[in-house]
Amino acid sequence: MMSLPRFAWVVSFVLFVASVVDARAENRWAVIISGASGGDKYAEQMTTWRNDLRTTFVTRYQFKPDAVKVLVDETATSGDKSTAENVRKLFAEIKKTATKDDAIFVILLGHGTYDGDVAKFNLVGPDLTAKDWADLLSGIPGHLTVVNTTEASFPFLESLTARGRVVITATDSAAQKYATVFPDYLVKAMKEASTDLDKNGRTSIYEVFQAASAAVKQHYEQRGQLTTERALLDDNGDGKGREASAEGPDGGVARIAYLDSEVGPANANPELATLIKRRQTLEQQAEEHKQLKGVMPDAEWQSQFEKMMLELAQVSADIRKKS
Repeated sequence: MMSLPRFAWVVSFVLFVASVVDARAENRWAVIISGASGGDKYAEQMTTWRNDLRTTFVTRYQFKPDAVKVLVDETATSGDKSTAENVRKLFAEIKKTATKDDAIFVILLGHGTYDGDVAKFNLVGPDLTAKDWADLLSGIPGHLTVVNTTEASFPFLESLTARGRVVITATDSAAQKYATVFPDYLVKAMKEASTDLDKNGRTSIYEVFQAASAAVKQHYEQRGQLTTERALLDDNGDGKGREASAEGPDGGVARIAYLDSEVGPANANPELATLIKRRQTLEQQAEEHKQLKGVMPDAEWQSQFEKMMLELAQVSADIRKKS
């Protein structure tokens, strides 16, 4: 029998995932903040990353160009600089405009520091601490994903955690103070169609996290180096997170937090809209069912899960035919 705390957690999770699935994000925002460069080498790298991300959001994921906001480092010759003032202005604008059904993706590129007490993301001029960022993001409506790709980023996971908010950090420890390779592989994962790991024709934040994490691991293994960074994902509000290759309760929200949108095609085709609604329901049921693993008899759990996956594959195939 499931314990009362475990039962309460599963019920809470089911209700939240249902609210995410039922949301129709008419508007999607991307916020790319390229902080202080830390030198010419990093400045060139960061320019490539932010340009690739901006292009990917608009061309691959069909974001509206004016909904992709970019703040640049001190070496850039054009664009608004990533100062604390401009960061605050940007999120104040989004807070006024976004609705509860919007999807908002925030990516931090650059460098981070940790002095044993306070973690910061390095900006042009005065930095903002992890707590500053928590205050800044508080009250923003919509479904929020925050990815801090820097060294010493782990404290951001602890500070920004919130029920249903997806938070990803490049490191699992504040002590990791060396520049990370995670942003390079994150950008590549977002650009490549192969990141659609479940082959349902869409790309989720969880799939990007998985692909980038695997590439980081391979990066160090191929060079015979000790892995100095391990990305974590948290989306259940406990501030602990999990690695892509580890078991854990996190990931349910990230798996259905898609970068692309099906709102336009669904509105234009009632039959397609019905199929999309069925797929959303199956995805929700699958995430709910995963929380019952180890609670119900294993054979029964496996049988029900396989049935859901088979139908999900068929529905996804039908959607691709009609899209």
